[in-house]
Amino acid sequence: MKVLEMYEPAMCCQTGICGPTVDPQLLEISGIYDHINKSGNCEAKRYNLSQDTQAFVDNGTAIDLIHKNGKKILPITLIDGEVVKTGAYPSVEEFQEFSGVDLSDISSQ
Repeated sequence: MKVLEMYEPAMCCQTGICGPTVDPQLLEISGIYDHINKSGNCEAKRYNLSQDTQAFVDNGTAIDLIHKNGKKILPITLIDGEVVKTGAYPSVEEFQEFSGVDLSDISSQ
């Protein structure tokens, strides 16, 4: 089973979809992650800098990229430990390609 990991900037909560104004992109990302995890074909994990600091420390690749490039490198997306995208969230199509999970019923914004 593939493992998709995303190392994200600091957010107010685990998913970033709380508070009075919700970022529609983060809402879409949460839906995509739920869909991928429910598929049983890929395990999708998210870590944000304020909630999951230890995950950044434990992942040598993520912490090295941040040390070399600063926080602008976030989010960092990995598949099976390999970096596939940095500096922006993947599109629905990229998530589909990375995870191997059919996301055709999710529209990209």
